[in-house]
Amino acid sequence: MKKTLVLSAFIMAFTSASAQTAKEEIYADVLKSGSNHMAYQVPTKPLTKAPKGYEPFYMCHYGRHGSRWLLGDGEYMGSIRVLRKAKEGGVLTAFGGEVLEKLERFYPSTIKRLGDLSDVGEMQHHGIGKRMTENFPEVFSGKDAQVDARSTVVIRCILSMTAECEELTAFNPKMRMHNDVSEAFQYYLNADWNSKLREAEKPRWGVLEPYKQKYTHPERLCRTLFSDESFWNNADFNAGSFMRGLFNVVNNMQSHTFGEDLWNVFTTEECYDQWKIRNIEWYLGYGPAPQTGGVMPFSQAKLLRNMIETTDTVMASKTYKNGASLRFGHEVCVMPLACLMELDSCGRQVEDLDHLEDYWVNYRIYPMACNIQCVFYRSKKSPDILVKVLLNEKEASLPIETAQYPYYKWADLRAYYLKKLDDFEKDK
Repeated sequence: MKKTLVLSAFIMAFTSASAQTAKEEIYADVLKSGSNHMAYQVPTKPLTKAPKGYEPFYMCHYGRHGSRWLLGDGEYMGSIRVLRKAKEGGVLTAFGGEVLEKLERFYPSTIKRLGDLSDVGEMQHHGIGKRMTENFPEVFSGKDAQVDARSTVVIRCILSMTAECEELTAFNPKMRMHNDVSEAFQYYLNADWNSKLREAEKPRWGVLEPYKQKYTHPERLCRTLFSDESFWNNADFNAGSFMRGLFNVVNNMQSHTFGEDLWNVFTTEECYDQWKIRNIEWYLGYGPAPQTGGVMPFSQAKLLRNMIETTDTVMASKTYKNGASLRFGHEVCVMPLACLMELDSCGRQVEDLDHLEDYWVNYRIYPMACNIQCVFYRSKKSPDILVKVLLNEKEASLPIETAQYPYYKWADLRAYYLKKLDDFEKDK
């Protein structure tokens, strides 16, 4: 009976999350084709009430920075240079001229701002922080509430932490808030690329290349931008690379309230195809892909162990009443951490990458400001501590049995994760 309940809960959770296929979702909302550039979308589904007698008292969290500018000047200028060259050569179409004008109008905003948190990114974290207090007021209430927030040394992560913590202190000015940023935390707040993972990653680009070729069709795009086919259809011009680079610029415009609308540059089918490439790329590099040994999520082994150890410290304390441990970093941590924790279908291994999206969809895991919230509950009538995990503020299934989804016994989950980490360490 217990296993039946677990299976039913998992099926319900997975079916709910997968009511639409990725293709249907992208055709309905092309912004989702942005993968890790997709702006955070506020959840609408209400959370499940806690079991009778249980109240939340602690949150253990890891979150990505919010929306940002692109990281390198070449990501913007690569497309601009090509379009400028076509204009100088007299082969830029009227539509191509409009695209160039929009890119050049936006470009000055990028100067000395590469990688910075955008206005949209700041708003995302204010929203997440506010909803934390609305969803779990018991965690953040009272003069004994303690919040320890730590960030990687990257400015956009620090500012994301600041925005979120501002909402927490606005909710409860009496809480004890501690913010810290240091290289000393980098070993667990950022990816740990040990030799085993680097060796496993080597096949990644070779496996990916055929899919890049298969799903990149730049001919229509180039004909709308350039009036002379000889400009782009020659050995000196990599039309596929140009298409993929321009797509990155276009889909990251959603990171700004003042971004230029360039989605008419691509058809929805092209956006979907470009997304398929990125879905496969991220799965191979950071997910549980069998093509890269299934070990890439263990880049977050130290992070998961830190989360467990921090929770152990809280549970062992006789004076700790309520509060949270917050950590801020990057999508290259959130995504593999979700896979390592086996949230929903994140830990799924897929051999046929043409059908990867049937089981594993990147934008459901790691949009801008993505986050994992582990919320702990206690009862005066039971010694069992319960936990539920939210992936981007949505209740997630976990890889152990439970009769009361989405709540799980912490002792069971802790033992499962520690064994998984220990087994990996033995095989290193």
